[in-house]
Amino acid sequence: MSALRTADDRRLAGLSAMRSRWRAIPRPVRILFGVAVAVFFYLLPNLAIPLIPTPDTNFASVLFTVAVYVLVGVGLNVVIGLAGLLDLGYIGFFAVGAYSVAIFGSPASPLATKYPWLMLIPIAIALSMVSGVILGGPTLRLRGDYLAIVTLGFGEIVRLIAVNWSITKGQIGIPSVPAPPGHWGNGDPIFGIIDTRPFYWLALTVVLICMFGVKLLESSRVGRSWLAIREDEDAAELMGVPAFKFKLWAFAIGAGLGGLSGALFASRQGFINSNSFDVLTSMLFVAAVVLGGAGNLAGVTLGAVLISYLPERFRGFADKRFLVFGLALIVIMIFRPQGLIPSRRRAVELADRKREAAEEATANV
Repeated sequence: MSALRTADDRRLAGLSAMRSRWRAIPRPVRILFGVAVAVFFYLLPNLAIPLIPTPDTNFASVLFTVAVYVLVGVGLNVVIGLAGLLDLGYIGFFAVGAYSVAIFGSPASPLATKYPWLMLIPIAIALSMVSGVILGGPTLRLRGDYLAIVTLGFGEIVRLIAVNWSITKGQIGIPSVPAPPGHWGNGDPIFGIIDTRPFYWLALTVVLICMFGVKLLESSRVGRSWLAIREDEDAAELMGVPAFKFKLWAFAIGAGLGGLSGALFASRQGFINSNSFDVLTSMLFVAAVVLGGAGNLAGVTLGAVLISYLPERFRGFADKRFLVFGLALIVIMIFRPQGLIPSRRRAVELADRKREAAEEATANV
């Protein structure tokens, strides 16, 4: 047990040292570094960096998918990483956002409107948040596995509605989903089919804005309440934190970000059907958060990038890439259960649990 304690203490000390070195850097230098990193990612589709581009797929299109997964990870991290609510049906909110843009914006939809794209996005976010409140209202008093089962059922219900509802048209799908407005000087649309870089730049901008907003929430009273609920809901309620209210807020905000990512996805695809919203995709969303490190935006970003980028990078290996990818995830979860870049609180929680388990095992012997 002492060896286990020593190993965990070394990991925690390493994390603390890294964070201390980062905070010791002057604030203007940190801001300048962040701007430089953002500029690099904006220029990434135009850079010929060896080994990074995807040889069998359009690189800008893959980068857009990566940005969408990162946005999904940011939203799901609010639910899982900050509030501690295991949501296995997040694909449902993603689908609500995607279908909102398609149903109200496509001329092929019986409910088509004349609303511009910039108005369809807030509608998609609002409907996704409402669906989050409708789901969370009667279910957030459940905890642990029970809540996970209910959310998994929600995701499957949304998929079945998409399959069977005449308006969503099942696997036939909805074509002509509107894209963002704008034209180049020669009259060609900025957000066209051939050049996907503008879609990536738009998605990256949305990701950065949402990250900034979530970071502000995390350091606010709301974020501190989420962390208290995640660590011990009963103790938080005894301290005067209205747990149900803040959990519902987490569900609504996470659902809104999921709907926003789905709306961007549908606008880029130009066509959606029910095949895009299966339970496997929902599990990949959860894997991105857990793999990267729940509760840490940097970790969640890394997890989302790995989950979405690596299968496309090694597409040339056909189906074997999924075997290697799955084995890699298993190995990481065995040797790094707290995630690749865990939050300090999360690392401490896991270390404490391991110590308690070791102490119980020793006591039973």
